[in-house]
Amino acid sequence: MSVSEMFITLQGVLTADQDIREEIRKVVQTLEQTAREILTLLQGVHQGAGFQDIPKKCQKAREHFGTVKTQLASLKTKFPADQYYRFHEHWRFVLQRLVFLAAFVVYLETETLVTREVVTEILGIEADRERGFHLDIEDYLSGILTLASELSRLAVNSVTAGDYSRPLRISTFINELDSGFRLLNLKNDSLRKRYDGLKYDVKKIEEVVYDLSIRGLNKEAASDTGGEK
Repeated sequence: MSVSEMFITLQGVLTADQDIREEIRKVVQTLEQTAREILTLLQGVHQGAGFQDIPKKCQKAREHFGTVKTQLASLKTKFPADQYYRFHEHWRFVLQRLVFLAAFVVYLETETLVTREVVTEILGIEADRERGFHLDIEDYLSGILTLASELSRLAVNSVTAGDYSRPLRISTFINELDSGFRLLNLKNDSLRKRYDGLKYDVKKIEEVVYDLSIRGLNKEAASDTGGEK
């Protein structure tokens, strides 16, 4: 084979790779649009009347996740199944965003931490990397850290809306989440930096709870919670 033939062959490989990446980018763009729609929907909970509409907003968000499943099913077909990490960079960010959105929906519904397995069910992908297109553990953790930031914001807006018990529950949840992350030996630089942000979320929520306590509103919240039970 001549030098020219060698480079023509190499160009063929490069072109095929570029074609795959372009097809992936097209699907990822649709995923990003759907993620924006879900986020816009869920942002409504931060508004005064939004707390009353949480069940309805969560239901609508889950309907959007049906579209996400279809889009992810399409994405799986755009590259060889055994080359997930070769192209992972293209969908990593949007997948982390979708994990956050799924986790936020589950939290709003049950005030619990969504498991990685439940997230994969919501998204219609695998938890086990051996079974194909899957949810990488670090992508799951990144999404959960984004949830913590969103909940710190929710704690502040809850007080504004007159819901004084919610920040107390959020504080308990975030502290448990922080304790869980402390058990991990994070090697990924990006993930470790994201985890550093969790400390600020914890502090921000503690300040909200402290403000409630000095105003005597935490006792009122605890009383209301007890009455609900």
